[in-house]
Amino acid sequence: MGAGGGSRGRPPVDRHLQADGRLHGAVVGCRREDGRWLLIRRSESVWSPLKVCFPGGGLEAGESHAQAAVREMREELGARIELLRCVWWTELPSSDVTLWGWFGRLLASDLAPHPDEVAEVLWLNAEELRSHPDALPSTRPFLEALEVSLRSEFEAR
Repeated sequence: MGAGGGSRGRPPVDRHLQADGRLHGAVVGCRREDGRWLLIRRSESVWSPLKVCFPGGGLEAGESHAQAAVREMREELGARIELLRCVWWTELPSSDVTLWGWFGRLLASDLAPHPDEVAEVLWLNAEELRSHPDALPSTRPFLEALEVSLRSEFEAR
């Protein structure tokens, strides 16, 4: 979950606990016109090292989920984004983390990954992501929510 690290495999302990006693985080799905999704391979020094996931991280004190999503994209990838809508949330069963998933649009295509956070930038289509052996478990359900949101938007036109 972004900067702050934490012990391997566990959420970082330096994040701000919310009123519900849980750590809240935000992840962002950005899709290119060719249908590929922006993902990252996490660095070795953060929670869930070397796993593949959508970019994002934890809320800081006084920050909304949307503000955290925008900040994390800037910190991890140097990316400027526009959030279009929140499409998903989950309480991770093996921890005290609650995640909100946003569908967003990159405002510029140049990315500058922060090496302390990101080992690799990946552009994967849905099938590549579903079958990726290093994907975090929460990545697949968030992808499904993104796809449902896109289908609903297309059908509404």
